[in-house]
Amino acid sequence: MPARSYRSYSTELKLSAVHAYLNGEGGLKAIARQFGICHPLLILWTRKFQRGELNEELAQEDKARDYEAKIANLERKIGQLVMEVDLLKKGALTRPNGEPLSIVSGPQGSPSQKDAA
Repeated sequence: MPARSYRSYSTELKLSAVHAYLNGEGGLKAIARQFGICHPLLILWTRKFQRGELNEELAQEDKARDYEAKIANLERKIGQLVMEVDLLKKGALTRPNGEPLSIVSGPQGSPSQKDAA
């Protein structure tokens, strides 16, 4: 049996859908269709909103968490690039015969017998 995969929705989208429904911008099924969700999910989100479990504060926390993850990825990438630049400056990425190595593809392949002839 294949594993189930669940979609996750941003708190902003949830709040937008709930506000649209509660403000009478359409019926339950129409709003759900507009946001690309099933109507029982909109009912669930509406109940959570009414209990105070879904609010603007959560949306801000989600945004902050997303930004922190993006920053961490960028910092890792910067670290990799700094190490590559340092190696290039030191000339560590060359073969013993002085031929440069590529960071991306590694050493160049040897010519085939066909190419040598």
